[in-house]
Amino acid sequence: MMNPLKTLSRREKLGLLLIAGTLLVLPFMLATVGTAWVRITNFAVLFVLLSLGLNIVVGFAGLLDLGYIAFFAVGAYVYGLLASPHFGIHLPFWVILPIGAAVAGLAGAILGAPTLRLRGDYLAIVTLGFGEIVRIFMNNLSNPINLTNGPKGINRIDHFQIGNVNFAGTDTFFGLNFSGPIKYYYFLLVVLMAVIIINRRLKHSRIGRAWVAIREDEVAAKAAGINTRNIKLLAFSMGATFGGVAGGMFAAIQGFVSPESFILNESIMVLAMVVLGGMGNIWGVIAGAVLLSFMPEVLRYTVEPVQHALFGKMLIDPEVLRMLIFGFALVLTMRFRPAGLWPEALHRREMTENRT
Repeated sequence: MMNPLKTLSRREKLGLLLIAGTLLVLPFMLATVGTAWVRITNFAVLFVLLSLGLNIVVGFAGLLDLGYIAFFAVGAYVYGLLASPHFGIHLPFWVILPIGAAVAGLAGAILGAPTLRLRGDYLAIVTLGFGEIVRIFMNNLSNPINLTNGPKGINRIDHFQIGNVNFAGTDTFFGLNFSGPIKYYYFLLVVLMAVIIINRRLKHSRIGRAWVAIREDEVAAKAAGINTRNIKLLAFSMGATFGGVAGGMFAAIQGFVSPESFILNESIMVLAMVVLGGMGNIWGVIAGAVLLSFMPEVLRYTVEPVQHALFGKMLIDPEVLRMLIFGFALVLTMRFRPAGLWPEALHRREMTENRT
């Protein structure tokens, strides 16, 4: 197989080096402003992972999923139950993360199996219901056997540990202080690179082409000999697997999980990241996830001081303004960039043909 780096121009290689260098020094630059920004960046990477997982279902296979956050919840609770005093089990993270991914993948297959004949709005309603069912289960499975601790959630969840390095504390390497959030950042970055590589390989594989065929015309895909049932189940399972991995890392970073972290709004936000960035395009999805992850935090740190400086008091709550800007941005995107900010080439051609 040809090395993709050999096909890049000198300018493109230089750009990749600049991006890689920026990502490597980014947490230390953010730490000078405040550790909170390193944590915000870590959660942004988690949203990127979720968006890439949902992009397999929505972007590659064209299956509308409004309950994707349920797989995030499954991964988080699997990690919480197997790495906390709740059951007295403290397995290492490298054992729990694959288990959480497998359980989430199984949940994806369970969701996909009864929805194979559904399309469009009907599929969206069923997946939305699945997401709510999982959240309600997590909220109520405390009696008669306390499995999830109900609305109180699971706390004192173990952090990652590699040898003698515990991600909860600060260590010094090569004269630099690596705090817990900074260590998690680099771990998340490695996982993100692996997920991007897997996504790219899937997209250009026979399975990826089968997903695209189903997305464009399922009847024609079936007539061409594609086993649409298995391929759609695989899309749900693969997307759910990435959600489960992200959920496990979320539980470790937070040290606490509860049903309130997995509400419908989170599913809508992840779907908006995929749609805004450009369905089907890996880099567009990443851009959309980063943009929508950082926008609320930037507004939170700027809107209130600006209003106090201009009016002497706060007139509009930052959360209200965030939703206003978010909705306005989506309307403008659908009007002027219906395929997303950075769409897949095929989607761009389709949108252009439809508008002309």
